[in-house]
Amino acid sequence: MPASKVLRLVASAALLALIALCLAWELWLAPLRPGGSLMALKAMPLFLCLGGILQGRRYTYQWSSLFIPVWFAEGVMRAWAEHGTSQTLAVIEIALSLTFFSAAAAYARVTR
Repeated sequence: MPASKVLRLVASAALLALIALCLAWELWLAPLRPGGSLMALKAMPLFLCLGGILQGRRYTYQWSSLFIPVWFAEGVMRAWAEHGTSQTLAVIEIALSLTFFSAAAAYARVTR
């Protein structure tokens, strides 16, 4: 299997998992307010790049790798400041954002 296809699959899986994590975290698993919070809207920008990522558009991989550090920073802050389930979810968010960033940057480099 070519490296570009592997990187595309890894980036797509990480992005889909990050979207699912953001929604589940703020709506059911550990919302800021009981019953869910508007923080679930943090998943909306991820939906903007989902189509291009799934289709393998190099430009989408480039610009999405520039804004994914926002989710990394949120994960770091919440892993440091919160406890219990939220802290665990924050660590998962850090891992997924790093995975996506690495795969997206590598995909953009391999396909140039």
